Amino acid sequence: MQRVKVKAYHIGLKYKNGRYIKILNEGTYWQFADEEITAYNLAKIYVAPENINILMQDADFAAAATIAEVGDNERVLLYANGLFKQVLHPGKYILWNDVVNYKMVTIDLNNIYLAEDVDKTTLLKSEIARIVTVHTIEPWEKGVLYINGQFDKVIEPGVYYFVKNDIPVLLQKVDMRLQQTDVNGQEILTKDKAVLRINFYAQYRVADIMKALVENRDMHGQLYTLLQLSVREYVGGYTLDELLEKKNEVAALVLETIRNKATKLGVDITDCGIKDIILPGDVKDIMNQVLIAEKRAQANVITRREETAGTRSMLNTAKLMEENEMLFRLKEMEYVEKIAEKINGISVSGNGDLIGQLSKIFVPAKTGADK
Repeated sequence: MQRVKVKAYHIGLKYKNGRYIKILNEGTYWQFADEEITAYNLAKIYVAPENINILMQDADFAAAATIAEVGDNERVLLYANGLFKQVLHPGKYILWNDVVNYKMVTIDLNNIYLAEDVDKTTLLKSEIARIVTVHTIEPWEKGVLYINGQFDKVIEPGVYYFVKNDIPVLLQKVDMRLQQTDVNGQEILTKDKAVLRINFYAQYRVADIMKALVENRDMHGQLYTLLQLSVREYVGGYTLDELLEKKNEVAALVLETIRNKATKLGVDITDCGIKDIILPGDVKDIMNQVLIAEKRAQANVITRREETAGTRSMLNTAKLMEENEMLFRLKEMEYVEKIAEKINGISVSGNGDLIGQLSKIFVPAKTGADK
């Protein structure tokens, strides 16, 4: 025989020869050789023993404990005094009453949708991450939900929680903002057999998510192919000179062609155009030579035009001077003035006026033949 003490906030279960006898509250008890007293902390959770159904037949035990039974396809989120405590896996558990206020939220693993009464902040716990998956659809996105390989519904922006089980859940997302795709480095043969590379772009936005993700596979890849083929079709119908001159027209034709086809992909094309036309090195050199020759020809034309205009002006001036003696004299004085600007000093002597003597120096006298 020995003394056994059941401490405060503990409870004891007394067995005799392996048979449950009664529940013991706080206090000191004598334990005989054929008896066993097991003490339990009222603040802790215990896995129920195999004879739990027998224990529950005792009214005192049933009043002191609550049995949490978790099925094979269930998980229970256990809260103690309003705070998340743990996840209960399949089995039976003893929850002692009075000391701790427990709350249990059951998650059905047969249902992929999480119950609405689950506190979403609790789902951030690592223990719950093993049984719940979280998907976020950003404000600029939309999603398509597939359950067990079958389309279920279109998902709007928000946070969605799904239970992990044997049913596969797939969520595809697409950006609904304005996007751009580039077709770069396409080698194309023009109508006059010139090989060049073209960089092309198109701006678009997803208009119909059902067509983009459900009715069509790889929408982005198909759109790229449409652009590639359309650019090749129209560029191949122009000569190099025509293409360089009418590249904006090519972009407009491509836009008109692919717009209807892109609608079947759930895409709205808003704009497109040629970014770059890259010529081979030899073609580029030839074009530079042609450009230089054209500019030289233009310069020669301008020079000849100016020379002609200058000659015509001199001719008109000569006619006026021939008809007007005073104009002739003024012109002579103009030339004398220009020559004098380049001479440091002039010495004159003899009779006569100064202007007359200067005129004799700079202007040759008229001979009899001139007269």
